Amino acid sequence: MRRRAADFRRPVRRSVQDVACWALCSVVVVFFIYIFTEGSNNESTPHFSRRTFRHDRVIEGFNITEEMLSPNSVARQLNDQISLAKAFVVIAKENNNHQFAWELSAQIRIAQIFLSNAATRRAPLTIKESEHAIHDMALLLYQAQELHYDSATVIMRLKAKIQALEEQMSSVNEKSSKYGQIAAEEVPKSLYCLGVRLTTTWFKNLSLQKKLNDKRLVEMKLKNNDLYHFCVFSDNIVATSVVINSTAINSKNPDMVVFHLVTDEINYATMKAWFSMNDFRGVTVEVQKFEDFSWLNASYVPVLKQLQDSEIQNYYFKGNNDDGRTPIKFRNPKYLSMLNHLRFYIPEVFPALKKVVFLDDDVVVQKDLSDLFSIDLNGNVNGAVETCMETFHRYHKYLNYSHPLIRAHFDPDACGWAFGMNVFDLVQWRNRNVTGIYHYWQEKNVDRTLWKLGTLPPGLLTFYGLTEPLDPSWHVLGFGYTNVDPQLIERGAVLHFNGNSKPWLKIGMEKYKPLWEKYVDYSHPLLQQCNFH
Repeated sequence: MRRRAADFRRPVRRSVQDVACWALCSVVVVFFIYIFTEGSNNESTPHFSRRTFRHDRVIEGFNITEEMLSPNSVARQLNDQISLAKAFVVIAKENNNHQFAWELSAQIRIAQIFLSNAATRRAPLTIKESEHAIHDMALLLYQAQELHYDSATVIMRLKAKIQALEEQMSSVNEKSSKYGQIAAEEVPKSLYCLGVRLTTTWFKNLSLQKKLNDKRLVEMKLKNNDLYHFCVFSDNIVATSVVINSTAINSKNPDMVVFHLVTDEINYATMKAWFSMNDFRGVTVEVQKFEDFSWLNASYVPVLKQLQDSEIQNYYFKGNNDDGRTPIKFRNPKYLSMLNHLRFYIPEVFPALKKVVFLDDDVVVQKDLSDLFSIDLNGNVNGAVETCMETFHRYHKYLNYSHPLIRAHFDPDACGWAFGMNVFDLVQWRNRNVTGIYHYWQEKNVDRTLWKLGTLPPGLLTFYGLTEPLDPSWHVLGFGYTNVDPQLIERGAVLHFNGNSKPWLKIGMEKYKPLWEKYVDYSHPLLQQCNFH
């Protein structure tokens, strides 16, 4: 028989293969459907094993703070042991029992590890796992008590230690205050050298004296109330020079500026020589000495009268009448210096003037000050920048309010102000007899019960109700003892180095010295000879 062609043969084998392939695919599909169905059931069913549920409940419910506060907590017991052991470590070291201190420290570290593990795993400590640590710590604490490290002994020792530290701190503070005051009051060798050289130059150089005599032609200028009059009372030639130089450099009309300087007999020739041989852009400078003021005597000035009292002399110059209980800063003789108290006699010093700007010798002027003379003081005598911030620098900080006189006349929350840059209306001063008010309070304080320190407290009393607040930018303080806001420095017209850290001293604050030093001419031959740098 003739066979069919290949294309017309029956596909028997191919049919079998196709059936097998389709069957296998069906099985795979059914399997995936089963897997998908089971997965969906597992995701939709909120079923957890008991073990997992217990673990999650511990994580969500455990609070380590509550555990430490619980009276029945093992962690609290262990923590109490640690606290007591730390105290015993200190006591053991003080008794040179370093071996026992080391054992306590080692046991403390072990106990801290237990507490750390409990906090990490968020599960409370059990008695079983911490039994050995508690037992070992208890043995050491018992041993500490046997060594007389009991609570009563610890308390007594700590009290004695605190008392000893307080006494030590008091002694250190007293020494620091004393040495700081000595450093602040020292006269640098360079400044002493300059004074000697200037005095020698003055008496040797007749041309300088003639030059000063020629300046008498400007005497009318010293009494012209249309000009800008400033006064400085100082015995520091370099500091005074910086005040005048900085004012002159920053003045719009330096030829209208008149400086009235008052010094003492010792520095009179020094001042005259320096301001005769140097020019300050046309600024007029007058030099006087307070010893020439005939009205300045003990019958008129309470401070001079008090200086004649032996008790006052002992207080300020010996300091041996109170067994050193009064801090040295309260016994500083400079507070009895007439150069400090002349600020209360400005109308007598300058009888022809109507308005004066008072400047301390530790200031730097960096703005034109002519606008100060046009400020309306509203009938007040003193124009000053207030220094109170909340309760800081209010009257109760300076005065003794346990004294009935102070309590009856002054508001303890009244705002304080600062000397250093003050505008004084001398017409109102004379009309209100302000110097007489100062004399009254100075005489009442002969026993130093109203205030103890300086010229600011009597100033607060004298000008109470007579002070007109000025814009704070006119007078920025703190450059001699604290940090000052850079924005205040930028806006400030007068920068005041109040405090012990004066810029001409080694203890001056280095970051603020450039503000002062830029007005010192270090190229001047006399300054170079005296090693100013």
